[in-house]
Amino acid sequence: MMKNLPLWEEVLDQTYQTYESKYKALADRQRLKILHELARQGKTCVCDLTEVIGIKQSKLSYHLKILLDAGLITREKIGTWNYYEPNMNEIRHLIPEPLIRTLFESEHEASQ
Repeated sequence: MMKNLPLWEEVLDQTYQTYESKYKALADRQRLKILHELARQGKTCVCDLTEVIGIKQSKLSYHLKILLDAGLITREKIGTWNYYEPNMNEIRHLIPEPLIRTLFESEHEASQ
């Protein structure tokens, strides 16, 4: 894919690809809903997310992999289950503050 680009152009192209994948991961309503639920619940097992999100576990796993590959969530394996939570450092770097508040503040904070 890279055709003898100077090193700095290769680095720049890689940076573009990285941000493209991150923003593609965010450009989906279902994945935004998943991020919201992870922020609301904290570290959450995929088994608990399926009911809350309302999609099959296979489809949920597909969306979680996209978010994970983009660095927007982290995963911890405990026993046989994977637990996910938002990677707030990465999210704060990419998303404007008003959207962060919408996605990540709790209902309690929103009503105050």
